[in-house]
Amino acid sequence: EITRRFGYNLDRRLADIRPDYAFDVSCQGSVPEAIMALLEAGSWEEAVRNAVSLGGDADTQACMAGGIVEAYFGVPDTIREQAEARLPPNLLETTRAFERRFPA
Repeated sequence: EITRRFGYNLDRRLADIRPDYAFDVSCQGSVPEAIMALLEAGSWEEAVRNAVSLGGDADTQACMAGGIVEAYFGVPDTIREQAEARLPPNLLETTRAFERRFPA
């Protein structure tokens, strides 16, 4: 559906993209890579690592991949706990309020 609707090429492999991938802030140049990071992963952490491994706009791709893969695998408790421990109290409360409003 994603390929049909948006024209994203999801038939490539990350190993084929890595050698020539460069910073690209466009949706067409980063969203398919974030999706492919999930498609080649077996866990939330692996998907995020896949996205980072491409280089380029790695932080944005990792953020997108993490959000997409959360719906599929969920975020491991250990990673969630470490991230929450780094949030200031106001952002932690905002995050928890969002989760109460939109439970998984």
